[in-house]
Amino acid sequence: MNAPSTSTLELIAHRVRAHSRLAARWMQRLWAQGQSSLDQGLAITADEVARLLQDPAAADRARDGFLLEDPDAAPLAEAAGATDRALASDPDWAALVAAFELERPEADLLCLLLALEFDPRLQRVIAYLQDDAQAIAPTTAFAASLFRNGASVPLPVDGLQRWHLAAPLDGASPWRAATAWQIDPAVALSLAAGTWRDPRVAHAVALLAPEPGRLPPVAYPQALQALQAWTGRGEISLMGPEGGGRQTLAMQYAAGSDRPLLAIDTRSLLAVSVPSEEALVAALRMACACRALPYWRDAEVISAADWNLLRRLAPLMLRGDRRAPATASVVLELPKLSQAQRLTVWAHHSAAPAPPILATQQLTPGEIALIARAGPAGHDAVRAALRRAAPVHRDLLSLLPCHYTWDDLVVPPDLLAQLREFETQVRLRWEVYDDWGFARLTHLGHGIAALFGGPSGTGKTMAAQVLARSLGLDLYRVDLAGVVNKYVGETEKRLRDVFDACERAGALLFFDEADALFGNRMQVKDSHDRFANIEIDYLLQRIERFDGIAILATNRKNDLDAAFLRRLRFVVDFLMPAPAERLLLWRRALLPAAPTGEAILDSMDWEFLARRLDMTGAQIKASALGAAFLAKSEGVAIGMRHVMAAAQREMAKHGATLRVSLREALR
Repeated sequence: MNAPSTSTLELIAHRVRAHSRLAARWMQRLWAQGQSSLDQGLAITADEVARLLQDPAAADRARDGFLLEDPDAAPLAEAAGATDRALASDPDWAALVAAFELERPEADLLCLLLALEFDPRLQRVIAYLQDDAQAIAPTTAFAASLFRNGASVPLPVDGLQRWHLAAPLDGASPWRAATAWQIDPAVALSLAAGTWRDPRVAHAVALLAPEPGRLPPVAYPQALQALQAWTGRGEISLMGPEGGGRQTLAMQYAAGSDRPLLAIDTRSLLAVSVPSEEALVAALRMACACRALPYWRDAEVISAADWNLLRRLAPLMLRGDRRAPATASVVLELPKLSQAQRLTVWAHHSAAPAPPILATQQLTPGEIALIARAGPAGHDAVRAALRRAAPVHRDLLSLLPCHYTWDDLVVPPDLLAQLREFETQVRLRWEVYDDWGFARLTHLGHGIAALFGGPSGTGKTMAAQVLARSLGLDLYRVDLAGVVNKYVGETEKRLRDVFDACERAGALLFFDEADALFGNRMQVKDSHDRFANIEIDYLLQRIERFDGIAILATNRKNDLDAAFLRRLRFVVDFLMPAPAERLLLWRRALLPAAPTGEAILDSMDWEFLARRLDMTGAQIKASALGAAFLAKSEGVAIGMRHVMAAAQREMAKHGATLRVSLREALR
């Protein structure tokens, strides 16, 4: 509909009044001849019965003859014809009739209902003209008679019903000539406003008609070309994750067709307390009235029956899906953005330098926009934006804090070099894949996965935390208790959710105790073995197709299925620390002073601790903490005896005995 216009409402009122005056002149003739009763149906005369039993064609000829002969009726008929022509040429009315493909009798009934909506006083006129004081609502038969459109009764009302523009009162049959009708309030409200308005769906729809020069950059040129080449009917599925640019692509396609886009939040729309059919038709009706292309967000929540209804109403619809629907005419899967495309999207949203995460992660357009809106791209703002863009399953993944830096990690030089190389490959992977064209060698997935193997407490988890912090990524640890499920197929579904969530969030996925999931396949002896092997096979396929960053940690590397090792870019062995590394670990664990400056450490034989106590980094930290509590309970500084006592208890937990006396340690 065009800009607000009061002339349309005036033309509707003029037309109904003009035809009512002409009909009233005929009623006066009937009264004068005794063929109607002045008490409006409370009594009936013989002449009136004779008129009602007259052949309809003969009655019409009698009326036409009277109107031609009566000098007072001729100007009324001419005025009625003039209002017909004036309303038919009104652009708003013509657009409404054309949009919903209404036939002339339907348009006449809608005109009459609109006039009554804006001027309720006309209800008494309707009753007067129907010769019944109780008949204040128009029927299809009365509308055909009033406007003399030659339609057979009952009227064809398919368009009015299909689009819910009007409905029979009290749920009566629409095909009965005596059924009274009422208009949908949104039609009257929209005609008065000059643009389509429907309060029932306003919360769930957005009419998008940006200026051509202000459209976002085209992130998916091939998909847009495929849309523009489609000339058929049906529904086109744009498949991709939330925030993947599906709605923007739909808007660009609509703009190219010189049409706005009506973006429909399907979940919100169906959450209202009205029948789903009514809500869906109301949304599609708005698209039709605005000449907009409808785009159904989260289209999978619409039932198959409702989709059948929508297909009968709209020749072409776009839908946003996360998985390909079986009923779509065309399915366009939106690919992940290249690094150059990500930078182009960033430049559209922000003039600031692009944050490093754009180079390390295949972010969606929505995620890039969230980061841009977060302000100065600090690590916290970036991670918070990504969490909002792709919420993860809290029962499957837990967010690990990443307080450690490279300076906190004490490992041998060769191991540190492997970790640094892992970080470098993550940072440069899209430049190598996209710019240098090496993506052809990783056609299944572009992720980077590493195995951290070694005894417990040797720094595997800490190394993952250091890498995540250095790369500016969230670190999510997989909760094995939430993932593994006894029901067939459920484990695979949960693993799929885990991988999908971390791909979208640009997070580092950490499998602790990975051997529990990635163990060796076994010889099938019963159904349990077969389903266990299916889970491992699924993991093999999914990690090969994974586009994110994953780290698998285990202290039983030999228990892993050999097929996983081929799919891992790095295999890093964490060994027990050597004396030089233990010395550094002890010195970092036992600081000489508290944050307040108070001296808390007595003299230490550092060389003895490093040489004689064969402990992991985790055991050293636990021993230092235990020694601190012992010293604090005595009100003294931490001494060798406190450290030795705590170390003795820590090693005993692992079945080892400290064969060093305190006297020897204190020499």
